[in-house]
Amino acid sequence: MKKYATRIFNFYKEGFQSMTYGKTLWIIILIKLFIMFAILKLFFFQDDLSNRAQTEQEKSDYVLEQLISP
Repeated sequence: MKKYATRIFNFYKEGFQSMTYGKTLWIIILIKLFIMFAILKLFFFQDDLSNRAQTEQEKSDYVLEQLISP
């Protein structure tokens, strides 16, 4: 299994090295991943639980209330 993973990795590595725009494409991919996981998380996936409850008991009560309510 490890042999196949190495061959697949080398296939993509050699493919991007032979491309004229390979490094530019990797930079674009990394910028897009940063935007998706860092920037969007700040605005759309805020930690609502820590804002509503302080103790572990309050957090568990809030989660239970959200699960049970229709």
